[in-house]
Amino acid sequence: MKIKDIRASVHTTSISVPLMSEQVRGYGREEQKEFVFCEVETDQGLTGVALTGHFLARSVVVALERHFLPVVRDMDPTETEAIHQKVWRTLNPRTMTGVVSSALSLLDIALWDIKGKIAGRSVASLLGGARTEVPIYVTFGFPQYDRETLAAAARLQLDQGVRALKLVVAVDKGGWREDAARVRAVRAEVGDDIDLMIDANYLFTPVEAGFLCRAVEDVGLTWFEEPLHQNDARAMADLRRHTRIPLAAGQMEGHRWRLRELVEHQAVDILQPNVCYCGGFTEARKAAHLAQIYNLPLAHGGGWPLFNLHTLAGLMNGWILEWHLGMVQVGELLFPDAPKPVDGRIAVPDRPGLGLTVDRAALRETLVPDL
Repeated sequence: MKIKDIRASVHTTSISVPLMSEQVRGYGREEQKEFVFCEVETDQGLTGVALTGHFLARSVVVALERHFLPVVRDMDPTETEAIHQKVWRTLNPRTMTGVVSSALSLLDIALWDIKGKIAGRSVASLLGGARTEVPIYVTFGFPQYDRETLAAAARLQLDQGVRALKLVVAVDKGGWREDAARVRAVRAEVGDDIDLMIDANYLFTPVEAGFLCRAVEDVGLTWFEEPLHQNDARAMADLRRHTRIPLAAGQMEGHRWRLRELVEHQAVDILQPNVCYCGGFTEARKAAHLAQIYNLPLAHGGGWPLFNLHTLAGLMNGWILEWHLGMVQVGELLFPDAPKPVDGRIAVPDRPGLGLTVDRAALRETLVPDL
């Protein structure tokens, strides 16, 4: 069996946000308007699929179709190490990230989907089959909510059986003080027995992050995700030494060396490789093994749970999956048979590969025409 073709396209949609009357264009933050869909086809007609996010989406499509395809065409789709080796040597010998990492992620995810279909096993099983289901946390705290609506949105999730929640910080005009008030409002609403996480998406300075940590240290946060600009490993290590709140990061890092930097600087308590950005399952597995060596749990951030589910279920130190309400709606639109959580846990589909069936009509309806 050989790789025959790679097809990629840019898509967009709108989502419904709980307790908001109007739909939100895109699937989350202001800049999250588009995503990339990729399909890899073999000479025997077998296909694998993948998604990644909005970062330079059109450039990712060009990279796959014009640069990656000539390099990997006619290679065996099951030999993912050989494919990565050739891609690194030919297209990325200086280990850059960005577009090349997103493109490699799409290719690799689709190849693992194909490998699973060939073997008749799920990707999670091929990765090691450590478990058949994982717990979820819901990213519910959209920045559009005021404090009262934020608390009500948290209660809505609890009423649906969710036991772990995450909200965004570092984007409110009121700064870290308003973030602290919002965190306290949610904790007061949900009680002390619910896991509560916050995510700054790289947007705080070390000083601002330190202020917020001190203001909410008694709230009992499960983790503070990506608190600092550029995921500065040195500064995060310093912050970690000065707070009792566990730190998590890694979801947007493009390869194992950037993830290693976080581990070796002792900058994180929880490592968060995301297969849709780090180079796919092949690279995420290496990051997971690195984390195992240092006794670090592997959690998920950065969205696209239908793919990252397999990493956390497959590997020994996999822990908890982000159920990002916006990206969940994208996944359910494109893949009607996508698994859904029950009582705060989600099971790996009992179908081969990723276990997802593409709705071709939805792909056409969400397609962004070439500009």
